[in-house]
Amino acid sequence: MSSSIPRLVIAAPSSGSGKTTIATGLMAAFAARGLAVSPHKVGPDYIDPGYHALATGRVGRNLDAYLCGPELIGPLFLHGACGCDIAVVEGVMGLYDGAAGEGELASTAHVAKLLRAPVVLVVDASSQSRSVAALVHGFASWDPQVRVGGVILNKVASDRHEELLREALDSAGVPVLGVLRRVAQVDTPSRHLGLVPVAERHAAAVEAVTAMAAQVEAGCDLEGLLGLARSAGALSCAPWVAAEVLSSSPPPPLPVPTLGAAPPDPRFRPEGPRPQTPDGLKDADRRVRVAVAGGSAFTFCYAEQAELLTAAGAEVVPFDPLRDEQLPDGTRGLVIGGGFPEVYAAELSGNEPLRKAVAALAGSGAPVAAECAGLLYLCRELDGLPMCGVLDVSARMSERLTLGYRDAVAVSDSVLAPAGTRMRAHEFHRTVVEPGSGTAPAWGVRTPVRRVEGFVQQGVHASYLHTHWAAQPGVARRFVERCRTS
Repeated sequence: MSSSIPRLVIAAPSSGSGKTTIATGLMAAFAARGLAVSPHKVGPDYIDPGYHALATGRVGRNLDAYLCGPELIGPLFLHGACGCDIAVVEGVMGLYDGAAGEGELASTAHVAKLLRAPVVLVVDASSQSRSVAALVHGFASWDPQVRVGGVILNKVASDRHEELLREALDSAGVPVLGVLRRVAQVDTPSRHLGLVPVAERHAAAVEAVTAMAAQVEAGCDLEGLLGLARSAGALSCAPWVAAEVLSSSPPPPLPVPTLGAAPPDPRFRPEGPRPQTPDGLKDADRRVRVAVAGGSAFTFCYAEQAELLTAAGAEVVPFDPLRDEQLPDGTRGLVIGGGFPEVYAAELSGNEPLRKAVAALAGSGAPVAAECAGLLYLCRELDGLPMCGVLDVSARMSERLTLGYRDAVAVSDSVLAPAGTRMRAHEFHRTVVEPGSGTAPAWGVRTPVRRVEGFVQQGVHASYLHTHWAAQPGVARRFVERCRTS
């Protein structure tokens, strides 16, 4: 199979150059012209895809060569971009910055090469003039396999400044496809883990995306950018399809339940028609209901997780722990992903009926998968406020940011994976859980130092590590099968 969906990768020499503003603005500007735009983000970031989704009306998807492996980048891209007129891929950090100690792995440049996509370099020109040519030349020539097809100059001070920059870049051989003036920043507030998610400020986020689109429309050559996107090379791989990867990835044997488990948490209701159950039957009674936490407190998840759960035979039902006092009727499994429970600790604690329902589900042995924020919610307390009490541990905010990719191995048999299963993960939090692991830890982490972390008890798997289930699709089938039998 060969596919040549027009596509651009929006990169920069470093973080803070304006990638998110310009990538999101481009997505919205192309969508305003009637194009179906597929939004993507390089790396593990959960927040930027929320803004991308606002700009395009489609689910924002991540392309992470560390979490999923380079071989899945093309298939996952084609899955997300199916039926679209153009795809815009926002990079991460600087163009050539990848996983620490892993060379180019998971860098924007690496993903651009895997996608055979041209790169548009966003340059913060606020403190330079002629030097911009040396900068662009260096990035364009560093790796001959990375095609820098254009430059967008950001934070340009004046017409004279623009003239000097364009004059310098005439000799660099890279066309200028946009110039954005130095103006007041679009209202995208940040806090301890980055931008505030869309779910917490929807109306303001809509206004921000509209402003980004206006800036890009006024300052960029959209026709030139569209022409560059159409020059992307064809991809020879097939799109990723949840049902197909599950059929080729049977689940390992289910563990024998032990005391002390907690429920897992699903997140988004998949788009499109409900798929058949794994054996081909359409009987709705054969599907098991998996509740996925959402709302403002739990916004972090990868769209492929819900798609895999659905393909494995689950009915994925979202709920909001800030507002819903009970789990969805008939819940057999629970997925609670990442987010900001520390910001909403008082509200989560105040919803005592739901806390008790979660504890009861976990106590029944039902499968519960909790990552990061989900782990905190299952604790006895968070910053002194009562949580669900599924795990007899306490959590608190910390001064230190814990951040980075992790190479992990399952230490204990669980509802997600048997002991010995290797997965790559990402850790990103400013909280501490004490103790950091139980008598049956979830993971052994090899990087940056060897340690064990997380909790496996009864049907509960709770950990700080964020994983991408597309890398191990058998996890979804194992989880759903446990939902059927618990």
